[in-house]
Amino acid sequence: MNILILGSGGRESAFAWKVAQSPKCEKLFIAPGNAGTTQYGTNVNIKVTDFEGIKALVLKENISLVLVGPEEPLVKGVHDFFLADEQLKNIPVVGPQQEGAQLEGSKDFSKQFMEKHNIPTSAYKTFTKDTLEDGLNYLATAGLPVVLKADGLAAGKGVLICLTLEEAQTELKAMLADAKFGEASSRVVVEQFLTGIELSVFVMTDGNSYKILPEAKDYKRIGEGDTGLNTGGMGSISPVPFADAAYMKKVEERVIIPTVEGLKKDGIPYKGFIFIGLMNSNGEPWVIEYNCRMGDPETESVMRRIDSDFVDLLLGVAEGNLNEKEIIISPKTAATVVMVAGGYPGEYLKNKVITGTENVRDSIVFHAGTAMDGEDVITTGGRVLAITTVQDNMFNALQQATADASRIYYDGMYFRKDIGFDLL
Repeated sequence: MNILILGSGGRESAFAWKVAQSPKCEKLFIAPGNAGTTQYGTNVNIKVTDFEGIKALVLKENISLVLVGPEEPLVKGVHDFFLADEQLKNIPVVGPQQEGAQLEGSKDFSKQFMEKHNIPTSAYKTFTKDTLEDGLNYLATAGLPVVLKADGLAAGKGVLICLTLEEAQTELKAMLADAKFGEASSRVVVEQFLTGIELSVFVMTDGNSYKILPEAKDYKRIGEGDTGLNTGGMGSISPVPFADAAYMKKVEERVIIPTVEGLKKDGIPYKGFIFIGLMNSNGEPWVIEYNCRMGDPETESVMRRIDSDFVDLLLGVAEGNLNEKEIIISPKTAATVVMVAGGYPGEYLKNKVITGTENVRDSIVFHAGTAMDGEDVITTGGRVLAITTVQDNMFNALQQATADASRIYYDGMYFRKDIGFDLL
């Protein structure tokens, strides 16, 4: 069968690497892809939100399955677009319809959903420009630190942790009155701050049954020792030592089952991935957020630990028989180190030539923000490459991924050398 992956980042590179291995995949297309995805299939220069362009490609290339990587096309309704089109309606899309994608597209929607289905999450209230005064008064009674979240998609930038009341009130005004994050912060969720260790849990569901994928932990801060500005993610590790069988049983019973059942009860069709951002607080799982797709850079580590046919699992989601499919997970450890552009996550350097990827010894180089410039591979994004290895234990995996990252060079390159050290 011919398969199309939508997206251009490290997550989509990892998907492409895994999908291309399946005997069920005849031809693979990635739109728009990057300099690295050409190893696994054919890049097509179409934006992920150009639904008419995607339709033309699907019909021209006889695509029989579409895997959606990023959240934007899902929140904008790419799955609904397929279902509403006579020529496309029988072509399965892995990724929820617009209503289900609201789990990520609206923080207020997801909080209401968790409250309704008794899924453990922190206390919250939602405010708009019209209720700004109520919000400022509420902050005076809320404990500190307090978390402010833009309701809509803000490219990972819409979450602020405020340590003082003055900071919280200033930021709430900036978000609601001054549209600090544009339309995304026309509503703001104010929630209690949870302490503990974060964990990413990934579920595939066909709307009835589900499979739990390998869990992972990602590292958001730019600086070593988890300091500095938040990024899209500087690395990831899987499995996570504290997420043992007993802990994951709690997650399944208290979070995963109520989530899948809750979607069903609310009449929300959902075929795709649910990414559950958890806080492990004294051994108890609390949901920080949902995403309607896989995480990045966690996908790079997760895909390396799935030993079964990934396309078979995708077909299980598409055809509604996921419960009949087998998932085999490697007991080994996967580690991912993300190489970023100089200046990231602020204004960063672009169009720098990348060399040395051929020197990598025991890792896979998943491309993210890269493109071809003639014969050269150049940097185009803030997160440039994800170096992922699988080894028998965490220490060896971290050492190998870090060593392999240092074999690559481009002007201004930077990566953290302490990914996973907090878990060792």
